[in-house]
Amino acid sequence: MRPEKQFLVEEISTQLDKSDYVFLTNYSRITVEETEELRSTLAGLGAEFHVVKNNILNVAAKARELPDMQDWLSGPTAIVVGGKDPSGVAKALGKFFSDKEKVELKGGALSKRLLNKDEIEELAKLPSLEILRAQLMGLLNTPAQKMVSVLNAVPVSVVNLLQAKVDQEGGANA
Repeated sequence: MRPEKQFLVEEISTQLDKSDYVFLTNYSRITVEETEELRSTLAGLGAEFHVVKNNILNVAAKARELPDMQDWLSGPTAIVVGGKDPSGVAKALGKFFSDKEKVELKGGALSKRLLNKDEIEELAKLPSLEILRAQLMGLLNTPAQKMVSVLNAVPVSVVNLLQAKVDQEGGANA
C-alpha cells in the first residue's frame, strides 16, 4: 500500500478508536453550512463527523475487526464516531436528518455488532445515558428505602404505644 493510503488508513483507524460505535451516513446533498451545524451538534455530545473514502474505511474497519459494512460503502460516505452515549448521538443524527430531509443514515456498528438503519433509529429512541443511570439508581435505591421504612416502623409503633399509654394515664389522673 502506498504511504499516502497507509496514512489515511491510520487516520480512519484513529477515528474508529474514539468510540465503540460508528454510524455511516450519506452526505451527498448536504451543504457546507449544514455540515458545520451537524458537526457543532455532535461536538456537544463528544462525537465527530468525518467524510471518508469508502475503500480506506473498509481497510481500516477490517483492521479493527469491525463487522463487514461493505454493503453500505457505496456513494459518498461519512462516519460519526466518538462520545460515550451512542443513543444520544443516534438521536441527534435522527433529528438532524429528519429536519434537513437530505442526509440519510446507511448503517453502522456498535460493539462489533452490525446495525442497520432501523436498529440505529431504535437506538435513538432509548433514553439518554444520564436518564438510564438515574433510572438504575432509582431501582437500586427503592429496596433500601423500603427496608428503612420497615425498620423505622417498629420504633415508631413502640413510641406511639408509649405515648398513648401516657395520654391514657394522664387523662385518668386528671
